[in-house]
Amino acid sequence: MNSMLEKIHTFNFPTSIRFGIGAILELGPHLKNRGFVRPLLVTDSALVNLPLITNILHDLEKIGVNPHVFSAIHKNPIKNDVLQGEIYYKKNNCDSIIGIGGGASMDVARAIALKINHSRDLFDYAEANGGDKFITEDIPYFVTVPTTSGTGSEVGRSAVISDDKTHQKIILFHPKLLARAVFADPLLTIDLPPYVTAATGMDALTHNIEAYLAKGFHPLCDGIALHGIKMIHESLESAVNHPTLESRAKMMSASLMGAVAFQKGLGLIHSMAHALSTHKDLHHGLANSIMMPVGLSFNMSSVGDKIKCIEKHIGLSQPLSEYTRVLANNIGLPANLKSQGITLADVETLAQLAFADGCHQCNEANVTESDFNELFKKALN
Repeated sequence: MNSMLEKIHTFNFPTSIRFGIGAILELGPHLKNRGFVRPLLVTDSALVNLPLITNILHDLEKIGVNPHVFSAIHKNPIKNDVLQGEIYYKKNNCDSIIGIGGGASMDVARAIALKINHSRDLFDYAEANGGDKFITEDIPYFVTVPTTSGTGSEVGRSAVISDDKTHQKIILFHPKLLARAVFADPLLTIDLPPYVTAATGMDALTHNIEAYLAKGFHPLCDGIALHGIKMIHESLESAVNHPTLESRAKMMSASLMGAVAFQKGLGLIHSMAHALSTHKDLHHGLANSIMMPVGLSFNMSSVGDKIKCIEKHIGLSQPLSEYTRVLANNIGLPANLKSQGITLADVETLAQLAFADGCHQCNEANVTESDFNELFKKALN
């Protein structure tokens, strides 16, 4: 049996992570032993009525932990989601927060945790404006439970929340926003539909690749990212087309590795993906998947040696850009923006949004608005 599956493992980076089959059963005792019995459980509307959540609720209630469930969040979370969650937390005298789900649930849970003891407007804390200096108070006890293998938000220290009207994405970032504990159980992902597995998996791949390619010196993140890429190479197609516990466990591990690695930075692919979710509400992982081939081709002139290192590390006989295109096809994801109803008329707005996004500032090569314009055009067909 694969050593990853033989037992529940504990490791810290820096969050304490319990990883393995059955780890979710430790959630209730973990909270109760620390005196937390009224958690706010934040999840999304697609998960809230599934057996996965109802089973967790049942196990919590069985030992005297009585969660209040908040699931009124958007696919791309907005500020009002957070404010309503804050009201719900205080109304029910909650004493802790559990974020269960994918990136949206984690982002909202983390932002609610920030707001409980911080009274300024949520966006006053935006990292881009130096707002992290206002994050001075402790947050409620906060734990995370991933149910997808994509964002790795369970080990993150940031939340991405959109403005309700403009849909501009605002990043909240601070070490205080790290979860105190993570319960990563591959069993929670075994019933994920193929499309969700594919899109979130490509998100994880993008995180690891862009973290490795990001400018700056961070050998720890580089090593983690390279191994994360290899694990995804070995497991994503299986996890989508013929899921096994081993492939699910590898994807869950690679996902959180990507989130650890991208503290080094991301790049132009994420700036384009953020523009697509802002302007067209495209799934973040799908947007990354579609934009990855053109983004990697653009970066060949600046980080070609590092791209070739990735190719060698996972044994490719084709360019990495082409590999990502073929991989997306093999797991059933569309190859171009036209398939998502995006036309030439959208390109100018998308380029403006991508250029305004901060992720491309970590790209080794400078990217202009005109560059983004051309990249979006190339991805149309």
